[in-house]
Amino acid sequence: MNPLLSPWKSAVVGVILAVLITLATGATGNAWSTTVWLHVIVGITWIGLLYYFNFVQVPAVGAALKDETPGPAAINKYVAPRALLYFRWAAVATWVTGVGALGYLGDGGHAKAIVDAFTLSGNMQVIGIGAWLGTIMAFNVWVFIWPNQKKILGLASTPASPEEIAKAKVVALYASRINTILSIPMLASMVGHGHGGMLPF
Repeated sequence: MNPLLSPWKSAVVGVILAVLITLATGATGNAWSTTVWLHVIVGITWIGLLYYFNFVQVPAVGAALKDETPGPAAINKYVAPRALLYFRWAAVATWVTGVGALGYLGDGGHAKAIVDAFTLSGNMQVIGIGAWLGTIMAFNVWVFIWPNQKKILGLASTPASPEEIAKAKVVALYASRINTILSIPMLASMVGHGHGGMLPF
């Protein structure tokens, strides 16, 4: 029954706590604030895993290759598939909730606000840049990172040859590093829209 023994139960307790704080302070929101809240939660999950892969797992696997025991097998067999599951679906959830949140911004209704963001029109230019960067990043996850990771980890329906695995490692790494680069201006665009500018200079 202890919620601290399960990540999912801990998350549920966090949601309950957020609701209680909202009710206690009288700071109730609306559909837009709920959508943004969900967008931030799944976005943190996605970008957090992106940074985990780039700054923790890839260097750890490189170091493990030099170590006979346990070697990279422990990470690649048990950690990577689970992390990639959360990673790719958090990308989808972030994009969907982001587009949903865009619909509440701007003038002229839900669809117009989304179109304005993706066409970089009017006051939607800054957030639109963030939306485009997030779209490119989600595309990279599903088109370049995940298919190549399946080859690397032996999860593809047909086993990949050593040459295919070597090529897959380069493609997945470069796509992941491109996403790391794009994540920084994307986050600046998202925050900047609500605060009048991207960076303080």
